[in-house]
Amino acid sequence: MAPQPSGKSASTTPSYLRTAEVAEILSVSPKTVSRWAKEGKLPFMKTLGGHRRYPETEIRELAEELRVEATV
Repeated sequence: MAPQPSGKSASTTPSYLRTAEVAEILSVSPKTVSRWAKEGKLPFMKTLGGHRRYPETEIRELAEELRVEATV
């Protein structure tokens, strides 16, 4: 029997976040995340169902940049 994939994505496969997950990481509301995406401030892709998904690595890098700016 072939091994089943775990819940974690392989490091070669990009991981995408839902709007609520991005909102939690950036400490803003989901509506703010959606508005920023519409304004071109956040990178995203759309699913076949029309939902936005955000690249996890880019969102986490942005969150880290915002934390650094806040401490300067």
